[in-house]
Amino acid sequence: MTAPHRHLFLAASIAAALALGGCASNPTNAQVGTGVGAVVGGLAGNAIFGGPVGTIGGAAAGALVGHEIGEDRDQRRR
Repeated sequence: MTAPHRHLFLAASIAAALALGGCASNPTNAQVGTGVGAVVGGLAGNAIFGGPVGTIGGAAAGALVGHEIGEDRDQRRR
């Protein structure tokens, strides 16, 4: 396994562990959006920029965008 793939696998594993830890109650759209955005952003950042910096930066940006979209949906539902 090459270094970029190792970092991507580690990031996905951590995201999955955090997601499973949050299964005790129904997650809000903001929580789901944060998790999904982090995974998709990490994949996109790794594909576009490569390396751990691209993966981490993409995950951070994706989490932020996903959280904002989910929070907007939560507010519309109320």
